[in-house]
Amino acid sequence: MAAGLNVPASTDYEQRLLQAEAEIDNLRAAFTWSRGNGDIAAALQLASALQPLWSQGRMREGLAWLESILEREGDNHLVPAGVWARALAEKVILKAWPATSPMGAPDIVAQAHHALALARDAGDCAVLARALVACGCGSGCDTEAAQPYFAEAIELARAINDEWTLSQIDYWQVVGIFISGQPIPLRAAAEQARELADSIGNRFVSRQCRLFACLAQIWEGDANGALALSRDVTAEAEVANDVVTKVLGLYVEAMALSYIGDSAARTIAGAALEAATELGGIYQDLGYGAITRAALAAGDVAAIEASEASWDLRNQHNVVTAHHELMAQAALVRGDVTTARRFADEAVLASTGWHLMMALIARARVAIAQDELGKARDDAHAAVACGVGVQTYLAMPDALELLAGLAGEAGNHGQAVRLFGAAAAQRQRTGEVRHKIWDAGYEAATAALRDAMGDEDFTAAWAEGAAAPLDEAIAYAQRGRGERKRPSNGWDALTPAEHKIVKLVTEGLVTKDIAARLFVSPRTVQTHLTHIYTKLDVTSRVQLVQEAAQHST
Repeated sequence: MAAGLNVPASTDYEQRLLQAEAEIDNLRAAFTWSRGNGDIAAALQLASALQPLWSQGRMREGLAWLESILEREGDNHLVPAGVWARALAEKVILKAWPATSPMGAPDIVAQAHHALALARDAGDCAVLARALVACGCGSGCDTEAAQPYFAEAIELARAINDEWTLSQIDYWQVVGIFISGQPIPLRAAAEQARELADSIGNRFVSRQCRLFACLAQIWEGDANGALALSRDVTAEAEVANDVVTKVLGLYVEAMALSYIGDSAARTIAGAALEAATELGGIYQDLGYGAITRAALAAGDVAAIEASEASWDLRNQHNVVTAHHELMAQAALVRGDVTTARRFADEAVLASTGWHLMMALIARARVAIAQDELGKARDDAHAAVACGVGVQTYLAMPDALELLAGLAGEAGNHGQAVRLFGAAAAQRQRTGEVRHKIWDAGYEAATAALRDAMGDEDFTAAWAEGAAAPLDEAIAYAQRGRGERKRPSNGWDALTPAEHKIVKLVTEGLVTKDIAARLFVSPRTVQTHLTHIYTKLDVTSRVQLVQEAAQHST
C-alpha cells in the first residue's frame, strides 16, 4: 500500500492516500516492528514511501520516523546504500517544508548534498532523482540555485516515467515563482503543474496549484474573481484532511476579502491561524499575516497591536520575509517608526515582484512619517514602476495615492487631484478597497486640496484623472522620471542597498557578518548577492571585489 503512493494512477491516487491515512496505526506498528527487529531497510523503505502522506500535514511525524534511524550512528552499514540515500533525501524534502525548518537552512543543504553523493554512488536512477529533488528543495528561496538540480531530476524522472516526482518538482518550481512575485509566470506554471497533477491523480499538488493561481489572480487586481475558487479548494482540502492546503486556502480567501473591504476577512484569518496551529512554522506565519492584513483593512488599531505582539518576526528572519512589509505597517500604526523602517528596509532588500511593490509602498509610508518626503516619493515611484514591470496591479491605487499626497505637499495641487481621481477610478474598476487604517490620511489630504483649489477646479481635475485609463494615469504619475530609470545590467544597475553589500564584501566580511551589520538575515544578503552577480555577470566574490575595485578607481 505504501509503495503504491509513489506510482499514482489517474483514478485512485486520492483513495490510496485516504487509505493510508485510515491505516496509519497499522503502518506505525509495521514501522516500529521492523525497526525493533533489526529490519532497518524495511523500516526506511516504508517511511520513504509514505512521503506523499507526510507532505499533507504530517511532516513532523515523517521526520520523526526517518530521524529515529538516520540519526543513529552505524545503522547506515546495515542497509543498501540506495535505501539509505533515498531515506536521507526524503528527510531533506520534509525538512525543506517550511513548517519544520527555516528555508534554506545550512544543515538541510549539507544533508541534501550528502544524499546526492550517496545516490550517485548507488547508481539507482529513481533514488538519484529523489536526491536531486532534495537538493532543489533544500535550496529554500534560492530558485537559481535549485534550477540545475531540478533540471537533472526532470530528465531522470522522465526517463523512468516517474510522474509523481515530476509533479513534485513542478510544485516546488511554482513555489519558487510565487516567491519571486511574478503573477503571469506564476499563473502559467501553476496551470501547467495542475494539469500533470490532475492527470496522475495527485490532488494535493492540484489543490495547491489552484490556490497559487488564485494568488496570481489577486496580484493582477482581480480579488473578487479569486474568491470562489479559493473557497472551493479549501472545501476540497477539508474533505481530504489536507490541513496544509486548508491553511493556504483560508489565507488566500482572507487576503482577497481584505482587499475588497469585506469584514469577513477577520473571521477567515482567525480560522487560518487556528488551522495552522498544529503545523507551526510558516503556516502559523501565514495565519498571523492574514490576521494583521485583515486588521489593517478594518482599521482596528487594537487588533493590529495584538497581532504584532503575538506575531513577532524579530528573531524569525527566515520565515516569510515578504510579510515584513505587514510588520512595518503594524509598527508604523503604533508609532514605532524605527522598527517600521527596519522591517521595511529588510522587505525591500529581500523582495522582488509584487512583494517588492508592497515593500516599497510600506517604506514610502514610513518615510512620510519620518518627514523624508524625497525618499517617500522615490519609493512610491519605484513601487509603480515595479508593478508595471511585472504586470501586477493590486495596490497600484495605494501607490498612486501616495504620489498624489506627496504632490499636494509640494504644492502641485492639480497633479495631486488628478492622481487621486485616477486611483479612485482604478478602485472602482477592480473593486479594491483602501485599508481603513489609511483612510484618515487620505481624507485629510483630499479635503486640504479641495480647500486650496475650490470645489469647481477640484471636481474638474478629479474628473480628468478618473477618465484616464490606468496606463495613461501611470505615465502621468511617472512624467519626468525617465532620466532616473536604472539600467537592468552593469554597475549602474545596482541599487543603493546592493552598493552597501558590495562595499562590505570588499571589506572582507562574510555573509553572516554583512547581515549583522545591516540588521538583515543572511538569507536576505545571499538573495541580494545573487542579484548583484546577475547584474554584473560575475560568479564569485573574488570577481565581485575585482569589479568593485575597477569602479572605485
